Amino acid sequence: MINNYSGTEKDIHERIFNYVVIGLKVIKTIPKTPENLPIISQVSSSLTSIGANDQEADAAVTKRDFTSKYSIVRKETHETVYWWKVLKETGFTHKDLDWLIKEGREIFFVVSKIISNTKINIAN
Repeated sequence: MINNYSGTEKDIHERIFNYVVIGLKVIKTIPKTPENLPIISQVSSSLTSIGANDQEADAAVTKRDFTSKYSIVRKETHETVYWWKVLKETGFTHKDLDWLIKEGREIFFVVSKIISNTKINIAN
């Protein structure tokens, strides 16, 4: 699939990569309390799935496979934002937490638009 924003700050692959890397760094700082351990596991799984499925979508052979992988990216991004919000509301603080919530929402909307545009192109 063609990425018109390759190499720019709007490159979705770069945004997702940075999101995953920063998110993993934040996860390392979450206190390993009994309450946080399941959240750490959940947010780690959903966060890394975003990156993995983005890469699979980038290598997709068909538009249907591309939209399938990006649908997973969208779903996992939504879940990841949820866990960041749970952490914030339960008192965890980190200088990047608000950015992770905001950037996650933006990635969700960008990926939703990519899926929508690709489905329109499949129909045509």
